[in-house]
Amino acid sequence: MVGAGCAYSMINQSIADEIMMVGRTHEKAVAQALDLSHCMDFTSHRTKVYAGTLHDCGDMDIVIITAGPNPKPGQDRMTLLHEASEIVRDITDPIMASGFDGIFIIAANPVDVVTYLTWQYSGLPRERIIGTGTSIDSSRLKTILSDVFSIDPRSVHGYVLGEHGESQFVAWSHVTIGGKPLLHIMEQHALRFPELSLDDVALKTRDAGWEIFTRKGHTQFGIGNALAHIARSILYDEHRIIAVSAILDGEYNEQNVCAGVPAIISGEGIQEIIELRLEEHEQRQFHHSCQVIRSAIEQVQVMV
Repeated sequence: MVGAGCAYSMINQSIADEIMMVGRTHEKAVAQALDLSHCMDFTSHRTKVYAGTLHDCGDMDIVIITAGPNPKPGQDRMTLLHEASEIVRDITDPIMASGFDGIFIIAANPVDVVTYLTWQYSGLPRERIIGTGTSIDSSRLKTILSDVFSIDPRSVHGYVLGEHGESQFVAWSHVTIGGKPLLHIMEQHALRFPELSLDDVALKTRDAGWEIFTRKGHTQFGIGNALAHIARSILYDEHRIIAVSAILDGEYNEQNVCAGVPAIISGEGIQEIIELRLEEHEQRQFHHSCQVIRSAIEQVQVMV
């Protein structure tokens, strides 16, 4: 569903000339490709859509991995580590054997761990391995705040950092509305927003995906658009700054881990990781989140 949502977004935004759908069941991939191809009469740009296999990925610019296990009620994204590891290995090996030398974008959960494993399994440079990370969480944060302040969410700027999961946090020191720090707005207009709790907003942001998942069994459109957004910045060399899951090598004083951070996304992949000047308590939160992710990576490595 996420892969189909991504392809649909890319077609409607005229992002790619060609999209190949690959599924565990080839007939399902054929059906999705056929259904998507019927959009072309209603779009401004014709995108060639067809079904293929992992062995056909050799000349692709981007491979987007959305396959992964779904958690059951009561589980979180980290509970299916071993199954997720096996799935990404089964996907990555034949893709690399096909001669693929492009960029991976990963949305499969737990996305920070799966992104790190894709880097290890593929052998590609870290800048060409990009997880959706906290891009969708940052978008959810902006949407929630836009409802509170009755403004367009595109006028809200800020990031959720760390794990796409339970240990994520909002870097409140860098959240702005119309260029003005949110913390200053709350201080100056305390009487206008007496009920606003930043802790409640952060919790609602973190749990937004679960709210959707428990109601319909999957998320699709938001994450699909996030994937399309990242892909467009690569294919059009846009140099957009997006909160993605990136392999860290000294940034934020962290190594051997993959976590959600703002980064410049260009035709090269991750051109540069943006290091925000975090408050001391935010740096501790980020370190804790990285420790959670690093522990999960180590668990998988032991199992392998």
